[in-house]
Amino acid sequence: MSLIQETTQQVLGRCRALGFALAGVAEARPTKYGEQYLAWIGASKHGEMAYLARNIEKRMDVRTMLPGAGAKSIICVADRYGGEGIEASRHQGIKGGEENETGKIARYARGDDYHVVMKKRLHRLADELAEQFPDETFRVCVDTAPVLEREHAQRAGLGAVGKHTLLIQEGVGSYVLLGEIITTLALAPTPSTEGDDPCGSCTRCIDACPTSAITPWSVDATRCISYLTIEHRGPIGEQFHEAMGDWIFGCDVCQEVCPHNQPTVRTTQAEAHDAYAPRREGFDLLTVLGWDEGARRAMFRKSPMKRAKLPMMKRNALIAAGNVLVNADGNALRAQIEAIAQDESECEIVRTTAEVVLEG
Repeated sequence: MSLIQETTQQVLGRCRALGFALAGVAEARPTKYGEQYLAWIGASKHGEMAYLARNIEKRMDVRTMLPGAGAKSIICVADRYGGEGIEASRHQGIKGGEENETGKIARYARGDDYHVVMKKRLHRLADELAEQFPDETFRVCVDTAPVLEREHAQRAGLGAVGKHTLLIQEGVGSYVLLGEIITTLALAPTPSTEGDDPCGSCTRCIDACPTSAITPWSVDATRCISYLTIEHRGPIGEQFHEAMGDWIFGCDVCQEVCPHNQPTVRTTQAEAHDAYAPRREGFDLLTVLGWDEGARRAMFRKSPMKRAKLPMMKRNALIAAGNVLVNADGNALRAQIEAIAQDESECEIVRTTAEVVLEG
């Protein structure tokens, strides 16, 4: 075994010791999907996520993430979330009745903030490597850096991208969170899964998407419930209200119907990181509609949901409440919506959404 291979095995072993469910190494090189990415941006399918149209040079060539375009390797890792009961929740929409007046949140947001959880361990690994290799550079990335992380994760062998554009570890599923260390240290690439097709002729995610946001291996973010509830800052178009059902932060429909996420021996035995153990599956809609900023901050402590501001959460809860009222009396909800619609001190987006919901 060469020194590079020995070092690589040591790094991967350390990743496992730090609790990452998956780990691999990819060579740092330009993307193969630059043309497709630029076309997606050019069609404005990124919506208001302007950051996706910035730092294009870095997105196109990960080597430029380090000074002098010196990156040689990418250490790719993944945490698994979801845990027990992944198969239990299915998107059924709101059926009405007091017991259903709850707004659902996406699975990844039910526990601690993955940015913090993953970065803490990746920085620990990067510091250890920097001490061992003082002449090399190491940069930690989790989600927010301009890195096409799913492509690199594929090349590192962590899984293959499905038609819903999420990384799938075949036989285990897509409930994974990705992180990287970009480095000048030369490491041996692990066997790639790039080019693998985990979907075949399956179109369940496309067929199930409530807003028809998915086409094979592409998502129009401007139609995606996750985008609408988390990234979009303005009013949500009425054409999406009914389709949003009871989702108030994110959406898991495309993952919940995916065959790779159905209960098998492997999916039930694949462990999720303890930090993502769900504290809740959703919030009472009436409670959210009564939140002030202090209440929002308290509820979102240590949560990735803190990026959704108070007006956004109230907007989302109003739409979910409107879907409740289609099938149930919900007197308390209706009274709260009416009060919000008449409250001139309320944010315009919230007040306007309340008016639209009442008209519906």
